[in-house]
Amino acid sequence: MFDQIKLSAWSAGLRGKLSVPLRVELWNGEQIELSTEAPRVTIRVPDKSALRYLTSPSLYDLGRAYVEGAIEVKGRAADIIDVGNALAASGAMSSMSAKPRSRLGFKLGAQHTREKDAEAIRYHYDVSNEFYAAWLDPGMVYSCAYFETGEEDLATAQEAKIDHILRKIGVQPGQALLDIGCGWGALVLRAAQRFGARCVGITLSENQARLARERVRQAGLEDRIEIRLQDYRDVGGQFDRITSVGMFEHVGVQHLQEYFARVRALLAPGGVVMNHGITTTNADNGATAYGGGQFIDEYVFPQGELAHLATVIRAMQEGGLEVRDVENLRRHYARTCAIWTENFETNAEQIRKLTDARRFRIWHVYLAGCAYAFAHDRISLYQIVCGKAGGNAADIPWSRRYMYP
Repeated sequence: MFDQIKLSAWSAGLRGKLSVPLRVELWNGEQIELSTEAPRVTIRVPDKSALRYLTSPSLYDLGRAYVEGAIEVKGRAADIIDVGNALAASGAMSSMSAKPRSRLGFKLGAQHTREKDAEAIRYHYDVSNEFYAAWLDPGMVYSCAYFETGEEDLATAQEAKIDHILRKIGVQPGQALLDIGCGWGALVLRAAQRFGARCVGITLSENQARLARERVRQAGLEDRIEIRLQDYRDVGGQFDRITSVGMFEHVGVQHLQEYFARVRALLAPGGVVMNHGITTTNADNGATAYGGGQFIDEYVFPQGELAHLATVIRAMQEGGLEVRDVENLRRHYARTCAIWTENFETNAEQIRKLTDARRFRIWHVYLAGCAYAFAHDRISLYQIVCGKAGGNAADIPWSRRYMYP
């Protein structure tokens, strides 16, 4: 517990180490301004016991304190994340925050059974369809958009992303396409409508499957699109084209080779697969700075794991796939998450009615935290196009020109 002398010393030390637009309001009425700039974030510490979150801050501890209501935080999410990172990076850090305790966004070595993976997916995606609709684009695409200039609205950029993927894998009319982790069905709908593919979309989220099937029915495409509530390990048959968008993060680093081997088994001769997913930028598949990953492990994505790009490519090749094209879309995902954050805050009152206060606070900081992480190269996003290893060289295009209209 802090006495007044310790409190004064701590306040002076904090002012000496940081200059951020932050006001700290203490239980005794004292206010600490950490910049001559007008504060954009206010942290209220309601009692002495909560001060420990600021005396040795990590992103995990700060996030946990906010989510669980131990401290009150006011401000725009982007500003909150900026200030939180500054606090965690300051000399006031403890060994807890100096030695991060979890992987970049996700916990390495989690058990990945069908049951545990399905439970984790339901935790994240089955909040409610209305919750996601409140801040996603009208097509409800929950993955990195694709911006030609950065000025496009989200709906335009998400449609462009789907077309970019489908052109990359060269979808032709009548081909069979499997979308692993189909979400609410936007990709398979576009593949059938614009490219004439016959599609199967799989998800472990009941909410997603139900709405995706309704959207397929409304589009009159039930003869060309099947939505299944199914684990990728249980899919049979072969497909000319396979897409996986924002799904392989749930597979587990230790299972990536098995995953890509399964994808290869499902790929028809001459077929093409696209994997679109988040990676860590730590070469050892290692820990994130300041404990931010532990927050995501505990509150956002249980069972999730991120791998480094080198690990992903090696697992693909060991799984029998030949890497043909790699594209970095980190800047695109930073922009996507920033727009999601803006949408979330614009529609905050509506969203508060769709979920509980604790989950609202989780997502309030999570989306902005992701935008920050992509913008600062803590995590990245790669689209990787593959074919079967050992395939005919004639199946590989001469150039990338075919990808662009």
